Amino acid sequence: MTETIPVDALTEGEARVELARLARDIANANADYHGQDNPQITDAAFDALKLRNAAIEARFPALKRADSPSDMVGAPVADGFGKITHALRMLSLGNAFSTEDVEDFDTSIRKYLGFDAATPLAYTAEPKIDGLSLSLRYENGLLVQAATRGDGEVGENVTENARTIADIPQQLQNAPEILEVRGEVYMAHADFAALNARQEEQGGKTFANPRNAAAGSLRQLDAEITRARPLRFFAYGWGALSAPLADTQSAALQRLGAMGFAINPLTQRCLTPAALVAHYQQIEQRRATLGYDIDGVVYKVDDLALQARLGFRSSTPRWAIAHKFPAELAWTRLEAIDIQVGRTGALSPVARLVPVTVGGVVVSNATLHNEDYIAGRDARGETIRDGKDIRPGDWVQVYRAGDVIPKIADVDLSKRPEGAQAYAFPRQCPECGSAAVREEGDAVRRCSGGMICPAQAVEKLKHFVSRAAFDIEGLGAKQVEQFYRDGWLGEPADIFTLKARFGQGLQQLKNREGWGEKSASNLFQAIDEKRNIPFHRLLFSLGIRHVGEAASALIARHYGTWDVFVAAMDQAAAALDTPEDCPAWQDLLSIDGVGAVMARSLVMAFAQPTERASIARLVAHLQVAQAPRPKTDGSPVAGKTVVFTGTLEKMSRAEAKARAESLGAKVAGSVSAKTDLLVAGPGAGSKAKKAAELGIETIDEDAWLRLVQGL
Repeated sequence: MTETIPVDALTEGEARVELARLARDIANANADYHGQDNPQITDAAFDALKLRNAAIEARFPALKRADSPSDMVGAPVADGFGKITHALRMLSLGNAFSTEDVEDFDTSIRKYLGFDAATPLAYTAEPKIDGLSLSLRYENGLLVQAATRGDGEVGENVTENARTIADIPQQLQNAPEILEVRGEVYMAHADFAALNARQEEQGGKTFANPRNAAAGSLRQLDAEITRARPLRFFAYGWGALSAPLADTQSAALQRLGAMGFAINPLTQRCLTPAALVAHYQQIEQRRATLGYDIDGVVYKVDDLALQARLGFRSSTPRWAIAHKFPAELAWTRLEAIDIQVGRTGALSPVARLVPVTVGGVVVSNATLHNEDYIAGRDARGETIRDGKDIRPGDWVQVYRAGDVIPKIADVDLSKRPEGAQAYAFPRQCPECGSAAVREEGDAVRRCSGGMICPAQAVEKLKHFVSRAAFDIEGLGAKQVEQFYRDGWLGEPADIFTLKARFGQGLQQLKNREGWGEKSASNLFQAIDEKRNIPFHRLLFSLGIRHVGEAASALIARHYGTWDVFVAAMDQAAAALDTPEDCPAWQDLLSIDGVGAVMARSLVMAFAQPTERASIARLVAHLQVAQAPRPKTDGSPVAGKTVVFTGTLEKMSRAEAKARAESLGAKVAGSVSAKTDLLVAGPGAGSKAKKAAELGIETIDEDAWLRLVQGL
């Protein structure tokens, strides 16, 4: 059964099936535990289900389900709970695990804002409570609704339960007309111990940890049960507001405190990354004595105007990050090093371990990254682990990065077996025997066999049907492997002739084991539905190295139609030796976000006869939709190509780019005959000169701001 297979050894098909099973089992367990108060599995078994789900999602992010348990806090909305749509989404936070990560966070913010290292930039640092997120909406000072985070968009209506928590004020003084307070419901250690003792004395169910107790208590259908549970609440932020609370995060928290909310007393304003880390270390040292569970420290930009400028990524704010406490460590024996071959031919080493429990999860595999990592070097050739290499038979220290992905932190040389030989990384593909080569500048050794390598062929087909690509219902990794093994599929185009070849006759799909007339008919219908495909999905589905989902969308938006794109690739392919003289090359490289490595990989994919022919056979079965354009009514730059150069003094380059794209402009990195507008700050240099030579309109930053003001 797939649940016994280590996560690192799962195929994509097995992972898809496993995620479906985990989503079902976790949902059932939550319903038993929270809705019926009658758990059918132990807390340890439940925790193992959730951790396994997170580990599979980390390895196969494209397979993450819309109903993923990792997006849920507690159970989905149960019978008896109404749904509340959050006025502003309740997002998650990005994570930091080291001092370097914190410094990188500060650097990225400064880069986005255009701040140099000397520009003052303050942060707040507060303990990250290990509890249940809750949103409280007040209107005219009165509490009108409370909702759990849910999936970030929609949460459960727990208003009556929230009214029973002493830390949550029912009425506020001097509050904005509309105020949505966000914070964490938790249970103190002493209260948790007393609750468990009381439950045990009364013959009731005891809880595994304070967080589970808090979540289960808040989500009771009977508010009187919640009232009897010792829940507490720390406020840490806000959502919808009719008027600002203050100019800074720290001042806004103080104002919430003045209204009667509990604010964590360890929250501190810090002026440097070093001060953030120092406060983190102080909190970590006090962690065991706080009386409640925390799992890290949250850093936020203090200035709320800067928070607004920084904005949000798809699921996290740019202006905040969670500095997590170190993952749990454990020592075990490394029994073997296996090699897995991926879609792009990458040879990925995996450590097979004597099973050991790390952070509450049994770990039997760990990633080894590449041959340099095994040898004790990083990507720059510098030593790691004090230069200690990794060999089969070694005693190794394992940790779970981000509490999910197992990795090896150290090697105990004193326990290395006598005669242990250094690991010799293979120079031939273990799947097809082709030469495994490592190009200059590449950290990974790759099989040169291409589509003759069964591992690559199958992985490419799996990628083709993945969620972000064609996402064909009923044709997952398991079916792809089966059809490839039987000679039914060899390349993506074969999917769209499957019905013609195996819809009738002696070898009908419906007659295969595990299939029937209905399932076969459903598959053929699902395939036909995908004959109309968006440009960016088609490009991503090809699995071209370096061209990911985001880059595919950028490229599709730039060229608009598939035919225009292919014609440009043909022109670029004809000038592989002299790209600097080719307008198609320069146009491709002008796309902000497309560099030389990605561009060459893309062009080479269309220049190679075998791969190009395979793409042509596929597209012959498809209708490729034009890339959507942003709604830009009234925009003076819609459809124009804009280049920014020189020093922008009133906004960062990243802000300017984001604003231009939101107005329907293409942002290029270099000036060409296709450039419509150059925005030049001080020090514009060669780009301004070239624009003048080409007669391209050039304006300064103030003129740009006037142009887009109010749009």
